[in-house]
Amino acid sequence: MNNKQENNDLRRVRITAMRQTVYQDLMQQYENPIEHTCDIRLGQTFVSIDAQRPDGMCESAWESMRPFVEALARGEGNFYDGWMKNPQSAMISCNDGFRPVSFYLETVPND
Repeated sequence: MNNKQENNDLRRVRITAMRQTVYQDLMQQYENPIEHTCDIRLGQTFVSIDAQRPDGMCESAWESMRPFVEALARGEGNFYDGWMKNPQSAMISCNDGFRPVSFYLETVPND
């Protein structure tokens, strides 16, 4: 089976920004002031096709969730033996220690 055929078997994964936490105390103590931080808006959705990073998805956030997106795209799931109510989903946070965003990942039917 070639890669093109294999990719056709991959499921789409919807990625939804659910919540952002901001740790002002940590930012004041440790972070150098920066003008531009996160472009993600709560409720914003992305769809990963062929387990690829969607356009507009933060590269750092993608690296945090990529292994889970790839597994869900292959039809795997049930991470950590029943962690999620929906076994074809995961809740993953980006690795920003000052303002992490939590993302809900779920498989969706291919069109």
